[in-house]
Amino acid sequence: MLTAETLRKALTLFNDKIQVQKDYLSELDTPIGDGDHGNNMARGMTAVMASDLSGDVPDIFKKTAMALIGKVGGASGPLYGTAMMEMGKKSAETTDPATVLEAGIAGIQKRGKAEAGEKTMLDEWIPAVAALKAGSLTEAQVQQFAEDTKELIATKGRASYVGERSKGHIDPGAMSSAYFFESLIEAGVFNE
Repeated sequence: MLTAETLRKALTLFNDKIQVQKDYLSELDTPIGDGDHGNNMARGMTAVMASDLSGDVPDIFKKTAMALIGKVGGASGPLYGTAMMEMGKKSAETTDPATVLEAGIAGIQKRGKAEAGEKTMLDEWIPAVAALKAGSLTEAQVQQFAEDTKELIATKGRASYVGERSKGHIDPGAMSSAYFFESLIEAGVFNE
């Protein structure tokens, strides 16, 4: 269930994963990006954790968005921040996690001008939300969606500069997004 408590728990878990995996995320980013995705996300999540995450679900999403936009460099800050901002707005209308996450997807698409299949974080978000709407989203699925980006050729973002050579590499934004979805699962956001 999406509540202030489960969202705070999910963000804490997400921060823990990002801090542990920051070097791995930057390694993923090195051949196809600037090599800084892990460090950027770690800095952003440190700022989120330093924020006052009190209040209701929309408040928490908004504070998270502001921290990420303010502290994360590159494209990740605006993309994650926009997703959080849009989810905050939607969560004022509904507590249905799939509907709230769909608002996040719309925000990412609008900000990044990207679609599924272009080797971006959307290649995690879109199938994960589709699986959730179909009735079940597991951590194994979440990891597989990120792994599946390995076979894609990037046509958006920094990775598009290396074109065909982006194939064979997992998209770092999809992998950090996988940690976000794992955190939502572990925090019980999707439980009835």
